[in-house]
Amino acid sequence: MATQQYDYLVFIGRFEPFHNGHAAVARHALGKAAKVIFLVGSADTPRTVKNPFTVAERAVMIQAALADSAERLIVRPLRDHLYNESQWIANVQRSVAEAVRADGGNAQARIGLIGMDKDASSYYLREFPQWPLVDVNHTATLSATELRKFLFEANQIDSHGGLMLIRANVPAPVFDMLEAFRKSSPAFKQLVAEYQFIEQYRAAWADAPYAPTFVTTDAVVVHSGHVLLVRRRAEPGRGLWALPGGFVGQHETLLDACLRELREETRLKVPLAVLKGSIKGERVFDHPDRSARGRTITHAFHFDFPAGELPQVRGGDDADKARWIAVSEALEMSPQLFEDHLHILEYFLGRG
Repeated sequence: MATQQYDYLVFIGRFEPFHNGHAAVARHALGKAAKVIFLVGSADTPRTVKNPFTVAERAVMIQAALADSAERLIVRPLRDHLYNESQWIANVQRSVAEAVRADGGNAQARIGLIGMDKDASSYYLREFPQWPLVDVNHTATLSATELRKFLFEANQIDSHGGLMLIRANVPAPVFDMLEAFRKSSPAFKQLVAEYQFIEQYRAAWADAPYAPTFVTTDAVVVHSGHVLLVRRRAEPGRGLWALPGGFVGQHETLLDACLRELREETRLKVPLAVLKGSIKGERVFDHPDRSARGRTITHAFHFDFPAGELPQVRGGDDADKARWIAVSEALEMSPQLFEDHLHILEYFLGRG
């Protein structure tokens, strides 16, 4: 092997799916480094239209697409931290250090970062000044967003052209995986249903004079070491667990909307005055990408009851089930939690 400029180059991405543009960056990295560390983002999350594949599936895509260099690839998961950028940066640094150490590297290893500084979404490439940046030119390929659109529309009558575009823009082993996923996975059917719901939802607002901003509330009700969660009855996120909450009515205050949604979805019979007296904190959660439905800002209220018997609850309205779940268990439910609700729980309950 020719002398390499780096021992390791770090490639951060979601790879949903791994396409020819990603492969071109990876090939470029392999020409400059002995090994490439892939940090696969949005790890440990439920399948959604934006993130339809597990980390394990994306790792297989990467390894299959670059099979001739498999021994030079290191793939690690990377969790999102929507409201704590410094923690995300620290996790990147920690994951790279652990990967290098597990590979037998040392503190003197030459490490760099590789990526395409294409737009505002690439800001993270400048967050690691300790690593030289290898900025690669944008490769002419459909984006992962476009490829997912063609995938979710692939079962329509006029979808043949879309499938051909997918084939032309992803490595052959990845296309084979996507076809198997499309044809045989029950998860794909639910993702299509969610995709169609979101498309119809957005179309309903297409003629608005301004892009709408939705306002919601969420209730973080903690009682005797348990948190109250509901299972969603409908799209988006059907079957996922969530905080009780919903949209704010035109004539409601934020707190009144939160209390109404809490009672409608859980049938919690704690008196309103007691609920209001138990408020321990509140915060706005407003990451621009927190909801697939569009720009949605939620106001979360933390209700705390340190001790006592858990009140009876049952699902209602938009929830088909309501349940008290131990806080420690809820904080480990990332693949089953809706939107950014894990991040909201972490903010109020720890382990952020």
